[in-house]
Amino acid sequence: MKRVEIIANLSVEEDLMEAFLSAGIVKAYTKIPVVHGRGHSDPKMGDAVWPEENFILLVYCDEDEACHIEKTVADIKAKFPSEGIKVFSA
Repeated sequence: MKRVEIIANLSVEEDLMEAFLSAGIVKAYTKIPVVHGRGHSDPKMGDAVWPEENFILLVYCDEDEACHIEKTVADIKAKFPSEGIKVFSA
């Protein structure tokens, strides 16, 4: 069993979810709809200075699905290189 955590800008949420649906992956997940923070891109604080926000998806799956998720996230990240999109798995 793998835990996959995706932290991404809300602006790419629809693209990610459509890509997962098309690939037949990420059928079960937990979504934290609004998160604030700072990574390696601009802060996402949801305020007047830094208005953007992120979301988090948590997925528990087998090794094969985790690999497919990572590839799909990489494809979306290549499509939107300036948006903050990160994937972590353990």
